[in-house]
Amino acid sequence: MEKVVITGMGVISPIGGTLAEFEESLFAGRHGIAPIEHFDLGDMTTKVHAPVKDYDPARYFSEREAHRMDTYSQYGMIAAREAVAASGVLDGVDPYRIGVYMTTSFGGTGTLLGEYDTLLEKGAGKVSPLTVPRFYGNILSGLVAIDTGARGPAAAHLAACASSALSIGEAMRAIRHGYVDAMICGGAEASTQKLVVAGFQNLRALTAESDPDRACVPFDKDRSGFVMGEGGAALVLESESHARARGAQILAEVSGYALTDDAAHMTAPAMHGESADRVITDALADAGPSDDTLYVNAHGTSTIKNDKLESAAIARTLGGKAVVSSTKSMTGHLLGVAGAIEAVASVLALRRQTVPATVGTRELDPDVQVDVVHGAARSMEFSRALSLSLGFGGHNAALVIDRAS
Repeated sequence: MEKVVITGMGVISPIGGTLAEFEESLFAGRHGIAPIEHFDLGDMTTKVHAPVKDYDPARYFSEREAHRMDTYSQYGMIAAREAVAASGVLDGVDPYRIGVYMTTSFGGTGTLLGEYDTLLEKGAGKVSPLTVPRFYGNILSGLVAIDTGARGPAAAHLAACASSALSIGEAMRAIRHGYVDAMICGGAEASTQKLVVAGFQNLRALTAESDPDRACVPFDKDRSGFVMGEGGAALVLESESHARARGAQILAEVSGYALTDDAAHMTAPAMHGESADRVITDALADAGPSDDTLYVNAHGTSTIKNDKLESAAIARTLGGKAVVSSTKSMTGHLLGVAGAIEAVASVLALRRQTVPATVGTRELDPDVQVDVVHGAARSMEFSRALSLSLGFGGHNAALVIDRAS
């Protein structure tokens, strides 16, 4: 069975508009959380988000291109183009042996809500004919396929906040089993619209903290909810033999993947933790044995229930082998992109031999019985990272990423 390696990555995020900018901020411990200013908050308790800063589509797209894409698709295209360019994978590859798994959680909410306003104000005849394709959650995969000429499998896996982790894991399986030589995978999100924010707020999922420095504090005793973020992340996965045959730079190996479901509740994690335990042990079994210290890039949302459940599962399954951090403390929660951007962060951590800090977290909750890196990044030797993603609907996904050999 083929090993699956990563040969390119791309990011546009609240802490950097390119992979290099993202990496620099990640290890410097700079967060991208800011006050919400793009809509009137009124009586809302949610005050902050994590946006892509100073975004101008004209830097990346022609006017016609930008008009045909929702902002989420623009973010995904930017990330995919950076990843593909870095990998060089398109040179000489059979177009039917490369596919695209790029996803989202919400899709084009900006388009849908904007066109609904048009419908109410101006009538049905003024609604854009691009409303449906701009809104579709699958359209990003189609757009990246068109952009790259990839004619292999293309789809969008939907599992709430675990969506892009599935995209990476299923891409790995497609390569392992010989269906393709390479995949472009990841996701994008641009859903910080008033309706969506209000919905999450009324679920009591979002923090009411107005101080950006203390808004997202995973595993802290004073954590109070997550911060919505936006952006895109993409990775190019290839079979090791294909990558080595063309002389590609290998950044890391995706060695393990697993999925479980709590089968318990629409939005809350199952506090018994069995499904979270199982996704960790299954992913590590898929990857094969390792005695090294393991970096866990936790889902780490800064919600009361998630952090308690997740840290307990890590402690039960990994004990003292785990060193944990949550990069959501800097990026916010990118929802459907969380799995992909945190996989990118895990690769960067392996390559730097440095665990990024859980920024803003000061005093750990006494219930958190794992080694959480906070305050500053920590240098250490490790060869394996585990990236966890837990989504509404009980979806649990785990990716194991090994240092390039």
